[in-house]
Amino acid sequence: MRRDGAAAESRVRKWADAEEQPNARYRDAHVWYDAEEKDNFTAYKLPIADVIDGKLTAVPRAVMAAAAVMQGSRGGVDIPSKDEDRVRSHHVKEPKEPKEVTE
Repeated sequence: MRRDGAAAESRVRKWADAEEQPNARYRDAHVWYDAEEKDNFTAYKLPIADVIDGKLTAVPRAVMAAAAVMQGSRGGVDIPSKDEDRVRSHHVKEPKEPKEVTE
């Protein structure tokens, strides 16, 4: 089954009550965000979660896609070099099966 990133984004925004502006719950669905621009959706990078059975859940395919982007896939991602190691280490910890994201 192919992951629909746009549909996942919509579900995450609704679950987080962040349809107008990002918040801490919305942030939990992403590996990295720009704290200086936290009120803009474009500040949130590398989404790895979806809402499954009403719970924010890390999705293995999304984790793999984010890891690939960190390696340059899809043109890479523009994050500060000081954050790259932390972001890469996050991918190593992610599950092989969907797993609820704890807040």
